[in-house]
Amino acid sequence: MKKILIAGATGSMGRQAVQLVEKLPDCQLVAVLAPTASSSSDFKPEVKRFDNLAMVDIAADIWIDFTTPQAVYENTKFALKHHMHPIVGTSGLTPEQTKKLQAIARKEKIGGIIAPNFGLSAVLLMKFAQEAARYFPDAEVIEMHHADKRDAPSATAIATAKLIAENRNSANCSQTENDSQARGADYYGVPVHSVRLPGYIAHEQVLFGGPGEALTIRQDSFSRSSFMQGVKVALSRVMDLTDLVVGLDQIL
Repeated sequence: MKKILIAGATGSMGRQAVQLVEKLPDCQLVAVLAPTASSSSDFKPEVKRFDNLAMVDIAADIWIDFTTPQAVYENTKFALKHHMHPIVGTSGLTPEQTKKLQAIARKEKIGGIIAPNFGLSAVLLMKFAQEAARYFPDAEVIEMHHADKRDAPSATAIATAKLIAENRNSANCSQTENDSQARGADYYGVPVHSVRLPGYIAHEQVLFGGPGEALTIRQDSFSRSSFMQGVKVALSRVMDLTDLVVGLDQIL
């Protein structure tokens, strides 16, 4: 039986993770972490509740994190140093922070996963965009999320731009630097545009252009419950990982 702590358990994604863990026969929710956890009546009596990181005092096998960009680095560092395998779905970790966490994981000899997106359609979009970039080096990314998403652009969009940049033939790329803010933020030489509107959940499209033709790859997540399939995969594999890997594709 895998003992699970969920950080951000009172948020929209955290609540979905709680429901998932409670349904899995080989998992046990032993604790939750959230600013209002102690006063919440949403959890079973046997589940320990912590309002902040300094209060956490429990042994668990896995730490699931759906918190905030401001909290995720310290949370993940805490999990690694206390030998809890982290499953991180929170955006906001910088490349430098990720490298530091991977170094801690190696020192502590514990594995985990940082996933920009747990939606299988989003993972496949990144895979297909990576392949398309070999033939269509000119590309732009548009990501659309709910109005409450705090970071922009999304970690998925940044990861997509990075994959495109790494796999396209730069010699054949006609895109040049553009200072206009209307052209989006520049990530690895790929313009990334962010939309934040009510009614959206998580959506991304990659537009590729070539002489006389164009290719569009798009994915849509219409419900947060769709991300739980990816979390379920991570739960089944994370205990076997020996490194802190980035991307759900690393364990599919």
